[in-house]
Amino acid sequence: MAVSRRLNTVSIDAMQQFDKIEALREQVAAWRAAGERIAFVPTMGNLHAGHFALVELARRHAQRVVTSVFVNPTQFGPNEDFSRYPRTPEADARGLVVAGCDLLFLPTVEQMYPFGAGHCVQVRVPGLTAELDGAARPGHFDGVATVVLRLFNMVEPDVAVFGRKDFQQLRVIQYMVRELSLPITILPAAIQREADGLALSSRNQYLSAEERAIAPQIHRTLLAMRSAWQQGQPLSAIEQDAVAHLDEAGFDVDYAQLRRSQDLATPQQGERDGLVALIAARLGRTRLIDNLEFDA
Repeated sequence: MAVSRRLNTVSIDAMQQFDKIEALREQVAAWRAAGERIAFVPTMGNLHAGHFALVELARRHAQRVVTSVFVNPTQFGPNEDFSRYPRTPEADARGLVVAGCDLLFLPTVEQMYPFGAGHCVQVRVPGLTAELDGAARPGHFDGVATVVLRLFNMVEPDVAVFGRKDFQQLRVIQYMVRELSLPITILPAAIQREADGLALSSRNQYLSAEERAIAPQIHRTLLAMRSAWQQGQPLSAIEQDAVAHLDEAGFDVDYAQLRRSQDLATPQQGERDGLVALIAARLGRTRLIDNLEFDA
């Protein structure tokens, strides 16, 4: 309640807001000329405590923090409604001030894609984008890589922060940065959870009261997958049991799989470290994702 009151009374004047690339670059250049490090947190807005934790982590690694809010049309599939994605700019700005953000970048689609989203230069990261969410949402990660590289070119940060909840996205960005030799350090941020284990997500607001009570079964299933693997159970049985459990709970499962955390390859029986369990499933109309790293 205290945090909510603070957000309602905080002044957003303490944080700069730009919607033009030129103004953004001018301010970042001034900070850099003063010898200050720049951290960057890209978002699509509708921010919650998990996003603000990314900003707080960024603040610990740089003197200045830039956050972008841009609902990116190129990462939405044909059955995903770009126009209905929630946009809460005023609440986002108040929360960012409290979290310690110095500059909020709010580009338009025209700024990001001057020749139109349908005619933009695209980025594709091979291999990592073919399975899991890449298979469930064809073209999604091409859109993510495309917009993140553009934002990197605009902000030119020293450090960029990405949450571990979008684990495959994190690996895609890390691959792109390394493969293109970008001078940016990627900082992975821990998953923020509710007391019952549900990972914080903007999508949680769409859950009904009944669905919200069921949703933590995803985290419990991840814990069960880890336990079963550590006990030596076969990979196929673990994944089948996870899907069956989630089906019984009322989910429509896209995937529930164990992978190597570094490259998302299928592990060999007997591997113990460097693994991750990943789940994506729909509950009603809401698609939820979560993961659990075994040696985190």
